[in-house]
Amino acid sequence: MQISYRKPYLSDIDAMVEILEIEVKKALVLPRSKDNFAKEIRSFCIAFDEDQGKMAGFCALQIYSETLAEIRSLVVVEEYRNNNIAKELVLYAINEGLTLGIKEFLVLTYRPNLFHRIGFREIAKDKVPNQKIWADCIKCQHFPNCNEIALLKTY
Repeated sequence: MQISYRKPYLSDIDAMVEILEIEVKKALVLPRSKDNFAKEIRSFCIAFDEDQGKMAGFCALQIYSETLAEIRSLVVVEEYRNNNIAKELVLYAINEGLTLGIKEFLVLTYRPNLFHRIGFREIAKDKVPNQKIWADCIKCQHFPNCNEIALLKTY
C-alpha cells in the first residue's frame, strides 16, 4: 500500500462526500455539501492510495485567527484504519498551519487517543472559541449536550 498525502482537487469532491456520509450517519462528523467542499477545498488534505487509485481519508485545517486553527473533518475509510493514516493527515495539517504561522491547534473529537499520542492536551470546552460554537456546533444534532472532547496543541 503506497499512500500519498496532498491537497485535493475539485475532482476529488465526489469521493470526499461519499466517505464523509458514512461517518455522518454514525453522527461522528457534521455533514457537508458538495458546494461546501468546493468552497473550502483549500483547507483540506487527503490521503490517496496510489496502488488502488482511491482516497483513503482526509481532514481539514480551519483557521480562526493568526494563531489558532482547528483540525476538523478527520475521516479515514474503514479498510485503511490502523495504518497511521489519521496521524499522518493530522501532521500534514499541523505542518501546513505551522508554515502559515499558526501556534495553537484545536480539535473536538469523540476519539481523543490519537490526539493524545501526538501531544494534544485536553482543555475545558469553555476555552473553545465562540466562532466555532456558533458556526459549527449549533448545527450539530448533539448541541448543546455534546460529549466531544476538546484538545489543544501549542507550539
